[in-house]
Amino acid sequence: MRFLKGHGTENDFVILPDPDGELDVSASLVAKICDRRTGIGADGVLRVARTKQSHEVAEQASAAEWFMDYRNADGSVAEMCGNGVRVFARYLIDAGLVEHAEFAVATRGGLRKVRVEPNGDVTVDMGRPVVHGESVATVGSHEYTGLYIDMGNPHLACAIGDPVAQLDLAHQPGFDTGVFPGGVNIELFNPVGTSRAVMRVFERGSGETRSCGTGAVATAVAAASLSGDSTGTWTVEVVGGTLTVILDEDTSYLSGPAVIVASGELMLAE
Repeated sequence: MRFLKGHGTENDFVILPDPDGELDVSASLVAKICDRRTGIGADGVLRVARTKQSHEVAEQASAAEWFMDYRNADGSVAEMCGNGVRVFARYLIDAGLVEHAEFAVATRGGLRKVRVEPNGDVTVDMGRPVVHGESVATVGSHEYTGLYIDMGNPHLACAIGDPVAQLDLAHQPGFDTGVFPGGVNIELFNPVGTSRAVMRVFERGSGETRSCGTGAVATAVAAASLSGDSTGTWTVEVVGGTLTVILDEDTSYLSGPAVIVASGELMLAE
């Protein structure tokens, strides 16, 4: 099985090219691949499949040739991944599978339009964030109130007074399972000055990651709401680098670096 490895601000992924839909990618295989000691190591797996051959998203085939079949590190299926889409797009460009710098990618969370910038960064139209109200995350003995934001996948973005660098995110933060029965990605952030935030994230199915694209957008939405804004450009500092989020009246955009760093043959088996 051929694979590639890529990352966007150190949110890393194993890419499995599967243009003919021949791979049987089970949850257990994904977990083995993502294991950082006995596998390749990654925050998730991106299977590259033709949209028309993927029944889950076949209705998107007229707009997007390629489907990003994203799996979390534990093997669970996910709707969307912002950094994953950007790395996926970088792979399509480098492999010559798309002809133009702007194109659409099919995901379980809906179509995502991407653009490769002149400097090599990849920008993705993340769609319009949907705010559902407030909920609470618990880290240790501390409770933090945040916004429930739907980015195609669920997020709870919490502005906190404690420095995020000092948080212990070795374990899943607590959350209201009545609000999030399928789990939730939790962002904890410090607003810093004007239009800037420092963020850490605990992703469902993957644990703490060094970056999260959908989480960066959710953080920008939550940070903007603190000052009564809904639009603007935000810089979101994550452990693995810096992302730019643009919020307008109709949608949101995520921009940052995405690189492919390795390729090879996978010899793991079920």
